[in-house]
Amino acid sequence: MRYEMTAADAAQRLGVKQATLYAYVSRGVLSRGRAAGGRASLFDADEVEGLALRGRPRRPAGAADIIVESRITEITADQLRYRGFDAIELARTRTFEEVAELLWTGGFPASPGQWQATPGALAAGHAAQAALPEGTLPLERFQVIVPAMAATDALRLELDPVAVVAAARGIIAGLVDCLAPQPAGPILPAGTPIAGRLWARLCERRAAPGLLRALSAALVLLADHELAASTLAARAAASVRADPYAVVATGLGAVGGALHGGSSLGAETLLAAAHSPADVPRVVGELLRRGEKVPGFGHFVYKSGDPRAIELLEEIRRAAPKSGQLAIAEAILAEVSQKSLPEPNIDFAIATLARVAGMIRGAGEAIFAVARTAGWIAHALEAYTTDPIRPRAVYIGPVNP
Repeated sequence: MRYEMTAADAAQRLGVKQATLYAYVSRGVLSRGRAAGGRASLFDADEVEGLALRGRPRRPAGAADIIVESRITEITADQLRYRGFDAIELARTRTFEEVAELLWTGGFPASPGQWQATPGALAAGHAAQAALPEGTLPLERFQVIVPAMAATDALRLELDPVAVVAAARGIIAGLVDCLAPQPAGPILPAGTPIAGRLWARLCERRAAPGLLRALSAALVLLADHELAASTLAARAAASVRADPYAVVATGLGAVGGALHGGSSLGAETLLAAAHSPADVPRVVGELLRRGEKVPGFGHFVYKSGDPRAIELLEEIRRAAPKSGQLAIAEAILAEVSQKSLPEPNIDFAIATLARVAGMIRGAGEAIFAVARTAGWIAHALEAYTTDPIRPRAVYIGPVNP
């Protein structure tokens, strides 16, 4: 392939908009390369000409393309990049706060910033949970915490980037700090990073350094993933100028779906159902006999393995190699592999982290939501400068007189 044709020229030759051109790339109809510096997309003129002669490809049944140009995240078949930086390397070398700032501003902060919610926001967030029944999962608590905090922020409709980033720090800090600390949890000093504060809300054990490091890595790896369902919903809300709290509330409404962030809860349940590695064949076999998928395996994008899951599982292995819960997770991985089922995804990895660390039920969803809030805000910052996202439907119902 000789990638020398610009996107504008390729779109003109095919008689389509550039958004459609990128849709062809996402569906595997066209390949693309990068110009020097990696900023502009280039196409092979012969491949474009061949497609032009064949005519426009028909849309596969059930397919839907919503293409948004973004400078935030790039996903390939086996790699994830934030602002051009490899996300795996960032998970190894940077904190969640640093990566959030990278997503929001395009650079790493010179100083950590103020990651605290106001006293009024914290009071409102705590009070909003008063009527919730015991055993309410963390994600369900988040869904009442955010609107409560929003009501205390009279300047929430100020959409200047500096104001939005300041609000984002407070929202993420409030999500974590409004959860009740675990009964035997440690007293945390002021300025404790988000990962340490979240640990104290999800686990009564004192954090082992290796597992805390794994939690920090999980937050980085989950911070954004392009236009996943919750991010598309959040970005659409931002495109009509919803405030940052409303953007996050929109994302929280979608992220708990069983085919999205809620998949980790299913994986936690799977891990809890096996009392030992010897019990795993029975547990997995019962799932398959009921015609159910094994939760936490397979991915829409990564067909040969989710690189985020690979990295996080390795972090857990290094941190707790003798864990009984890790042994059960390894037995599930082996059983699924033996049956030639799909590879594990990030939801299985964070469920494994939650079980190995002894976290409360629903911890995986909480980790996912706290992390992805950074991505939702990053997309909001882009969407605040664009036209509203307004897809059209194709009506297929009856026509009545």
